Amino acid sequence: MSPVQILSLLLAMSTALNIAITAGLLAHRAGAGVPQALLMGAGAAATGLGIYLAAVAAYR
Repeated sequence: MSPVQILSLLLAMSTALNIAITAGLLAHRAGAGVPQALLMGAGAAATGLGIYLAAVAAYR
């Protein structure tokens, strides 16, 4: 892998982690339990990462 590809993947992971934490905290503050908030965060991160990687694949 080239350095640009590695940096791109690191950026995608960082963005997905930020989305996950934000979604999980919002869900928990809205009244969801911890397990449900974790699932919400993981789902949001997976969705964001999937969209990002689909966009990268379409660009190639």
